[in-house]
Amino acid sequence: MRTFALNLVTCETRGKKLSAKTRNLVAFQACDKLNVQLAALTGKAGSRALLSRALALAAMEVHWLGEVQLAADGSLQGLAEFETQLGEKKMTEGGVVLLAQLLGLLVAFIGEAVTWRMLQDIWPQLPPPR
Repeated sequence: MRTFALNLVTCETRGKKLSAKTRNLVAFQACDKLNVQLAALTGKAGSRALLSRALALAAMEVHWLGEVQLAADGSLQGLAEFETQLGEKKMTEGGVVLLAQLLGLLVAFIGEAVTWRMLQDIWPQLPPPR
């Protein structure tokens, strides 16, 4: 899932000129986009529950993510504090781990085919997983 999450981040940045700060947050922004689609499918409570679980799983691997909070609307709070403390590589790693966990949960709960269709709705240029 991590490789697929990295491909998704690459797809999200392709052809865009991004500042270093924006590049740091691309994976987190991808989680936000996915969360919007999830809310349409599962409702806000369902999408928030999945993102909350993904955040808890990701925090086991990337410890600073344990300090990030999930707001009632499903947005991630507290990332700005870490942008100043961590470098681009660590911020990107945290986002990719979170995105990979979220994708893994989606595949487990709704299946690979439905997850793939949802991802194609958001990122039509995304290459299929191998």
